[in-house]
Amino acid sequence: MKKLFLLLALSFISIQSFCKEPPFWGTIFIDPNIVTDSDPSVFISISYKGRELREMFDRRHSWIKLTPFLFEAKYENGGIIEMQVNPEFNDQSSAEIEARKYAWLIGQLPAVLRKDIETSWIHKGDESVGGGNNNILIHTGRTKKFERDGILEEALIHEASHTSLDSYHANNHAWLEAQSKDNNFISNYARDNPLREDIAESFLTYLAAIHLSDRISSELKLLILSTIPNRIEYFENQNFDLSQYSR
Repeated sequence: MKKLFLLLALSFISIQSFCKEPPFWGTIFIDPNIVTDSDPSVFISISYKGRELREMFDRRHSWIKLTPFLFEAKYENGGIIEMQVNPEFNDQSSAEIEARKYAWLIGQLPAVLRKDIETSWIHKGDESVGGGNNNILIHTGRTKKFERDGILEEALIHEASHTSLDSYHANNHAWLEAQSKDNNFISNYARDNPLREDIAESFLTYLAAIHLSDRISSELKLLILSTIPNRIEYFENQNFDLSQYSR
């Protein structure tokens, strides 16, 4: 039924004229209820593994070598992620609180977005979160602001898209063709950084419009569908594992 609706919607949208300007500045801000803190997580457990030397990226200092608190997070599908917590959190107990929190949040991501996450760097500081490097970068000062605005989960979907989708799709011919056919971008951020940000900016809105559409307004759904119909069709054709959202 979902694919049937998509085909009908795309048939209708194809005769509409596209907006000349992207509808959003950045997509993590469009609705705080796409995913919420009450949604399920496939996180199972976490265990302390001691402290060892690791190279980590910290936006306050660039690449640094530290001996972080290390935790092994386990997930229902057998996945394991090493949570690396900056020693600035002072002790194992404080570090475990942070590691457990973000391990659970990563468990809210669909399998397709978790598949290439091997580690997570957790630091203090009000700096941007990040994706890539088989990692999710966390700065707890910034995530407090995201929590206040209700968009932490949306931000992590964006960053995990960098980690697990960019390298496969950002330069894919079919994706670039979809960009061209849409003749627009979902956000200014995607338009200004088409190779670096378009996948991450578009994927969140694809999830919202197609797989979690009961959580957004019909107006927002139609706006997304009418702006990037070919990108949405591209994502649908990939058969991504999004079973997390049918739990």
